[in-house]
Amino acid sequence: MKIYTKTGDKGTTALFGGTRVPKHHIRIDSYGTVDELNSYIGLIRDQDIHPDYKSVLITIQDRLFTVGAMLATPPDKAVLKNGKERLNIPKIDDANILLLENEIDAMNSELPPMTHFVLPGGHQTVSFCHIARCVCRRAERLASELNAIDPINPQTLTYLNRLSDYLFVLARKLSHDLKADEVKWIPEKQ
Repeated sequence: MKIYTKTGDKGTTALFGGTRVPKHHIRIDSYGTVDELNSYIGLIRDQDIHPDYKSVLITIQDRLFTVGAMLATPPDKAVLKNGKERLNIPKIDDANILLLENEIDAMNSELPPMTHFVLPGGHQTVSFCHIARCVCRRAERLASELNAIDPINPQTLTYLNRLSDYLFVLARKLSHDLKADEVKWIPEKQ
């Protein structure tokens, strides 16, 4: 596989199905942000964290490649002329969302209840989780914008929403595990 094709040298790229669009197209921005998120999750996975978290993060990274492929496929190109789906891979489904929810519930059961917002930080690994959470929220906003223009699989939006929740709870759980300070945001009174 050749790394450089030179086909994007003039600021366009091809979606799955061959349609060429500008590199600043909302669809490209959507799946590009998912790719950025996947890289940050890899950074979290590279930290000294429990192997169970790493295992879940690998699963999430795999699912994010699926999200990216789904976002890179325009609806009018999703089905081939022979009637088969262009993406011959398992799509994001309820089981993927349920995995995140179960992980959130399990981690949350070991944490003190939240009474305030928390300031991101306290430990480098925790900060990486918060950065990934913010990138995930951006990916969700972009996917939502894309959905308003060109509908996407609704479970994709749900997955990104739940993933940002997962990353927030993972940040709290890692703060707890690492005995890092979790600084509450308490607004100053006027």
